[in-house]
Amino acid sequence: MSLLGSCFVDLKCCDYDQMANSTFNQISEEHRCAACFKQYKKREHLIEHMKISYHSAHQPKCGVCQKHCKSFESLKEHTTGALSKRNCSEVFSERGCDLCMRIFESSVFLIEHEQVCRLRAPTPLQGPSAESQIYDPPLIIENERGSRPEAVAIDCAMAGGGSDGTLDVCVRVCLVNEGEKLIFHAYVLPQIPITNYRYEVTGITEDHLKDAMPLEEVRDKILHILHNGESIGILRLSGGKARVLVGHELERDLYCLSTHYPDHLLRDTAKYPPLMKTNLVSHSLKYLANTYLGYHMQSEMHDPYQNCVSAMRLYTRLRSQKHQTKANELLATCRKLTKGYDSLTYKEIEGMSSNELFDVSKSNYKCWCLD
Repeated sequence: MSLLGSCFVDLKCCDYDQMANSTFNQISEEHRCAACFKQYKKREHLIEHMKISYHSAHQPKCGVCQKHCKSFESLKEHTTGALSKRNCSEVFSERGCDLCMRIFESSVFLIEHEQVCRLRAPTPLQGPSAESQIYDPPLIIENERGSRPEAVAIDCAMAGGGSDGTLDVCVRVCLVNEGEKLIFHAYVLPQIPITNYRYEVTGITEDHLKDAMPLEEVRDKILHILHNGESIGILRLSGGKARVLVGHELERDLYCLSTHYPDHLLRDTAKYPPLMKTNLVSHSLKYLANTYLGYHMQSEMHDPYQNCVSAMRLYTRLRSQKHQTKANELLATCRKLTKGYDSLTYKEIEGMSSNELFDVSKSNYKCWCLD
């Protein structure tokens, strides 16, 4: 009898465990984020997570399990890091590109892709062109869709001003177009005395600035290129035909040029969320070029042309991504959902599935693929 009772108890415990696991799995699926796969005990916790996470189809995504990550760095941790997911790591090691993070059907396709994806470092600006002032205003040309103008990348070399030489002063500036063609290069005559040329970094001496272009003239020529014949009013509202300005730490460059440019026309590789660290701190341009373009930038001296080309390559590569999902169709057909959670009542949100919650969620940054 005791043996029978013991078997009966074991059977009941087994049934209970199965029921508990079934219930837990059901709750997990209901309270599981459809984007990052985080699980919550209560639905209200999942809803709160979706409101503040800003998940969207534009986030970097694992090609194996489809998990969305905040940045490419977190995606790399997911696929190749110390705590990477085993299945994702195995597939990625065989068929994944460690630069653009795409996964291909076979290793043969991956090899062909890597020949295009891994770039060579741009040649530093040398020779007569480096010693002269180049100004070749490009024609007003829109892209093949007619919806956006060409982008322009900028970089400045800074010397030191002030009594201790710590004040950044622009002494050289460079602009390139999307084809990596140099469209403007000049040494800049500073408005205050230079107390530290920072030669080890800039390679610039007093001789370079003897026939340099005044800062005001440099600024006018750069703005002429960027405005692309557009009026100030249109520039501030929608941009019109004005050019998109690409660079790394653009705020610093614009400040040293004593000018500004509308935020909606800036594409800064130092502040673009997918390219930042997981704690939202910026990476250096050298790190980004090595990690996502596949080459080491020369570290001996600061070369504005090389920096311009690297920033432009990052921009055009990320702009070419395609993030089309069924969420785009849903947002296009339902006016209420285009405003995100703010336009919905809690009762409406509460009745949504995890996938529907993700469909309503919107990114808190403009993806470059929308340019």
